[in-house]
Amino acid sequence: MQSRKVGPFSVHPVGLGCMNMMHAYNQPISEEESDRLLNRAIDLGYNFLDTATIYGMGESERRIGKFLKHRRDDFVLASKCVLGFKDGKRTLDARPEAIKAACEASLERLQTETIDLYYMHWPDPNVPLEDSVGALADLVAEGKIRSIGLSEKSADMLRRAAAVHPIAAMQSEYSLIVRNPEIAVMEACRELGTTLVAFSPVGRGLFAQTPLDPENYWEGDMRRGFFPRLAEPHFSENMKLIPRAREIAADLGCTLPQLAIAWTLAKAPEVVAIPGTKDIAHLEENWGAMKIELSTEIVDELDAHFAPENISGPRYNALGQASVTTEMFEFETRP
Repeated sequence: MQSRKVGPFSVHPVGLGCMNMMHAYNQPISEEESDRLLNRAIDLGYNFLDTATIYGMGESERRIGKFLKHRRDDFVLASKCVLGFKDGKRTLDARPEAIKAACEASLERLQTETIDLYYMHWPDPNVPLEDSVGALADLVAEGKIRSIGLSEKSADMLRRAAAVHPIAAMQSEYSLIVRNPEIAVMEACRELGTTLVAFSPVGRGLFAQTPLDPENYWEGDMRRGFFPRLAEPHFSENMKLIPRAREIAADLGCTLPQLAIAWTLAKAPEVVAIPGTKDIAHLEENWGAMKIELSTEIVDELDAHFAPENISGPRYNALGQASVTTEMFEFETRP
């Protein structure tokens, strides 16, 4: 079976993003459903699981620890710090002492002695990046984490962090409707030997086999406002691009989500995709994307059809964009 490198680890190109179980889209699933989903993922061969402290205010980590502790050697485990919670409210704290305390809490929830890949989540503008990476380096030296990652940060921040300690992975949103890593981050990843971990490769559901309907979003669904491309007036404009992708998928004998994931993987050998899902059928469907081989001609056609300037709306709302340092296309910065 195919494998790609993430720091010192070899993982399959399709991993599992564990946000959706508890966070962001529609209602959380039950413990029983989480148990079935996580164990089915390992049974299929998923060997890279990605979670974070903030997902469900620690609940995603807790469930992974509860339901997979007996299978800990079967997968590479990634989690994130800095974006956390206190008294039920979200916090942002990259101070070295806060990072170390967050790691201890995650280890306890995950019921493990070490986290394989530990990311800094969103950047903290109040703490020098080098101080935060230094704290993570201390955790590596102590054996509490095995490698360091960054999330939602610029190429410049990646280079600054790598000057302190090797960075195994940079997690960024990357899909047919979000091409921002192509501006600078992918080049920096190649330069530094860092894996690009692509989250939301199915476009937060825009490339779902069953078409999305914003009218059916759950009350707390972040697509209602935090991700403008998935809400009106932009949603309808972006849906106009989907029929051609469906035609290409049909010609290849695959589903639309599989095509979207396969495109992400075809863009560079240092890319690993982590689609998230609550649904076992979708879990199995996403796993099958590794069997889809795209010709250069198909990749080029998809690149052109979903060119960044053809996508309607910003990636994040103003609050979300102000929280990250990922590069933006020039047209995205216009009033």
